[in-house]
Amino acid sequence: MVNLTYLFDPLCGWCYGAAPAIRLLAAQADFHLRALPTGLFCQPGRTIDADFAAHARRNDQQIAALTGQVFSDAYRENVLGSNTGFDSTPMVDALTAVALHRPERELSALAAFQTARYVDGRDVTDADVLADILQALDLHEAAAIITRPATRVAAQTRISEGRACAQSLGLQGVPQLLVQPAGQHILPQALPGKLLFGDLAQLPAQIRQLV
Repeated sequence: MVNLTYLFDPLCGWCYGAAPAIRLLAAQADFHLRALPTGLFCQPGRTIDADFAAHARRNDQQIAALTGQVFSDAYRENVLGSNTGFDSTPMVDALTAVALHRPERELSALAAFQTARYVDGRDVTDADVLADILQALDLHEAAAIITRPATRVAAQTRISEGRACAQSLGLQGVPQLLVQPAGQHILPQALPGKLLFGDLAQLPAQIRQLV
């Protein structure tokens, strides 16, 4: 068994680009994957201005070219063009709510949030929108506790753990994937980031070679 720790932020476009790789790895029978947010974009009050929107569009074009992930007109118009929020705190809270009740569904919830943003053009910095998405996924218990103080505390604990993992290996930014053989008390090693955007058919074998 190989333990994988996925460090991410739900508002990170590159994490959206890495989503196909993460889905593939999560489906491997000999891999155990857990996701930890780092809080990179937990910035209450921040909104998308024109300069940031232009920066995001440039990144989006690179990500789409590498991965084939969709960045729709609805996203460009309703999210980048509408001065919406850019604070991942509500999303981290919502994902933590899922992790508390149905941890095996967290990655599918993350994928649904990413699709809602980048394909459907919805404002996923709005807790009501997130609750609506979780309801549609039949994650009613998680939807009910997104804004509870206990969920925020649990989310902050996860962020602290994610940051500690990154700092222990001198890592900056997301996405990051840490690889560690199960049962061995050694520091995990970070997978070269380019592998998450390369030939996905080779990715599981490349990780097995590391351990």
